[in-house]
Amino acid sequence: GLPEEFAFRKKTAAQYGSKFDYALGKLAKQQKFASKSAYLRQFYPTRNLKLGVLYSSGKDSNSAAYIMQKQNYELTCLIHIKSENPDSYMFQTAGTELVEMQAEAMNLPIIIQKTKGEKEAELTDLEKAFKEAQKKHQIEGIVSGALFSTYQRDRIEKICDKLGLKIFSPLWHKPQDKHLRELLDNGFEIVLTSVAAEGLDKSWLGRKITQKMIDDLKMLHQRVGINVAFEGGEAETLVLDCPLFTQKIVLEKTEIIEEDKNRARLAIKKARLISK
Repeated sequence: GLPEEFAFRKKTAAQYGSKFDYALGKLAKQQKFASKSAYLRQFYPTRNLKLGVLYSSGKDSNSAAYIMQKQNYELTCLIHIKSENPDSYMFQTAGTELVEMQAEAMNLPIIIQKTKGEKEAELTDLEKAFKEAQKKHQIEGIVSGALFSTYQRDRIEKICDKLGLKIFSPLWHKPQDKHLRELLDNGFEIVLTSVAAEGLDKSWLGRKITQKMIDDLKMLHQRVGINVAFEGGEAETLVLDCPLFTQKIVLEKTEIIEEDKNRARLAIKKARLISK
C-alpha cells in the first residue's frame, strides 16, 4: 500500500540514512577525539563482549573486525569455513589459502571448519564452528562482514539466535564506494583474487585496490551494473595488511587460472610475513 516512490527508494542502513553516524563524527571532532570510537569509549570505559570473527580473508571480514575492535570489543578468535565448493552460496574460497597466515599476523587463534559447500547443509558446519569457538574461547558474539547479502546475514543470525550469541554486522548497507575509500584511508592493502562479471577479466587479478580502481568500478557500475564492493560475487579480495596486522603479507608466487573471458582466479603458491 506504500507509494512507489517510498517502496522502491534506494535503502540504506539506519545509522547512515538518519545521519546519526555523521553526527557522532561531528561530535568527536568538536571535542577533539581522534575517532568516533574514541569519543564513544568515554561512555563505556570497560571492554565489551568477547567476539569471534567469521573470517574469509577478504576486505569485509577484516573491516568489520577492525570496526568492532575500535568500538572496544575483544576479538577472541577467527572462524573460517573452508568450502570444497568453489561456488559456495555462503563462503568465499578464492584467496583463502592464507587465512592461517593472516591469523598469525593478527596474533589470534583460528578455527577452521571444513564443509562440502552444499546449499543449506553448509550451515550445519557453520554451527559446529560457532559451538567450538564458544567452548574454546568463550565467545559471546559473532562479527560478520555482511554488506548487502540478506541471504547470508539471515542465516548467520538464525544460528546465533539458536546458540545465544549476539551478531554484529557493522558494514550493513554501508554505501559501497564509501566503504572502499575508508578502507584505503585506514591503511588497508587489498588485492583481487577472483573475478566473475562482465567488465572484469584476468588483468584485474593481483591488482591492489586504489582510489583509481574505485573510480573505474563506479564507471563499470553505471555501464553494466556491477556492485562496486563486489557484494554480488563479482570479485573476491585478499587483505595483505591492515591496522589489525602486526606483520604484513607479501605474495611471492601466484598463478592465474582462467575459466573464460570474465571468470578467473588467482592461485597463491607462495607468500610470507614481513615486519611492518
